[in-house]
Amino acid sequence: MYFSYIYKSKIGNIFIKTDENYVYNINIIDISSINKNFEYKKNIIIEEVIKQLEEYFNGKRKTFELPINLKGTEFQKKVWNELQEIPYGQTRTYKDIAIKIGNPNASRAIGNANNKNPIAIIIPCHRVIGSNSKLVGYAGGIDKKFKLLELEKNNK
Repeated sequence: MYFSYIYKSKIGNIFIKTDENYVYNINIIDISSINKNFEYKKNIIIEEVIKQLEEYFNGKRKTFELPINLKGTEFQKKVWNELQEIPYGQTRTYKDIAIKIGNPNASRAIGNANNKNPIAIIIPCHRVIGSNSKLVGYAGGIDKKFKLLELEKNNK
């Protein structure tokens, strides 16, 4: 059985989906995409996600300790695992990630994997920037990416 909830955070609405054991999705969403007929309800894991996200948004949490279950290709999982190695308040380029996973020509594929990241913020794809240091590509919106990076910069 899955549980879903919409957490109204400092940066916008965050959709959270879990089961009794794992987090499956954390996505920044547009309120218009919400299914009005869907029943949203919390469980213990959703309450823990919200607690840790609030600590993060308040500058008190730099890393997350949540049971996540990643659904994706082996390549995507490799990228998502590498993203979790980017320290709080730091950024890496798509090229940096490609090199770290042993495929230096995979910058575009890294971008595609980032775009499919099912667990935003916890798997910090917002910390990946273009090689020219510009903020590019973020499923939650560039404005949200900017806010997350600013939050981390101000709370280092």
